[in-house]
Amino acid sequence: MGACGPGAGIDRTLRIGSTTSMYDTGLLDALVPDFEAERPGVQVEVFAVGSGEALALGRRGDVDLVLVHSPTAEERFVAEGHGRDRRTFARNDFVLAGPASDPADVRGLGIVEAFRRIAETGARFVSRGDDSGTHVRERGIWEAAQRAPEWSGYEEVGQGMSAALLIASERDAYVLTDRATLVSLAGDLTLVPLVEDDPMLENLYSVIEVVDAANPEDARAFAEWLLTPETLERLGRFGVERFGAPLFRPVEPPSTGP
Repeated sequence: MGACGPGAGIDRTLRIGSTTSMYDTGLLDALVPDFEAERPGVQVEVFAVGSGEALALGRRGDVDLVLVHSPTAEERFVAEGHGRDRRTFARNDFVLAGPASDPADVRGLGIVEAFRRIAETGARFVSRGDDSGTHVRERGIWEAAQRAPEWSGYEEVGQGMSAALLIASERDAYVLTDRATLVSLAGDLTLVPLVEDDPMLENLYSVIEVVDAANPEDARAFAEWLLTPETLERLGRFGVERFGAPLFRPVEPPSTGP
């Protein structure tokens, strides 16, 4: 998996725009080589970006397939004619993480009340600020909390999830994160999960084929392969050996959307 160049002996490249959580956790590194082995002559090139940027790559025809977790933006992407066959295949959840000292005293609250309290106390908060699926969900929670994130301790870093978590850890700040990336980086962080298991924190991942794909044949093949029971079973086991629990859970059967 990776970029291919002249003389690499590769017949076709499949370009995937992927949310950072599926790449940074190592999931795609674990799965993609098996797809490449089943499709001789194909090399997968992954662009690990936020969901917003992955969909922008799709709009420009710069990728053939997207793996994203921003449902409203996904629906718009398909409705505008840029994508087809949107299928939700995996889930995990978002978590509000922060320093164990919990200066805003949000541990165990619902996510909306926790965001209100963070705003009211002016506690430090790191936002991805990159139009990713995580950032979109964060904005939705601020809206539900009827609070504007405009105090001096609120910082938009414009980076992926791993970078945002590391910055939040350095700053002793709160941060909204997908659970998979938080778990996979736990050894490098001082952050702990403080708010979880709230219905607003469900996190769904979808695969969408790009209409203007340069390689639609392999995009369709990858999507179909990803949704096979065998691949979904592997996805559901990923993380168990290292972390004691799966980082993603398959949606079975995968659900279709508009």
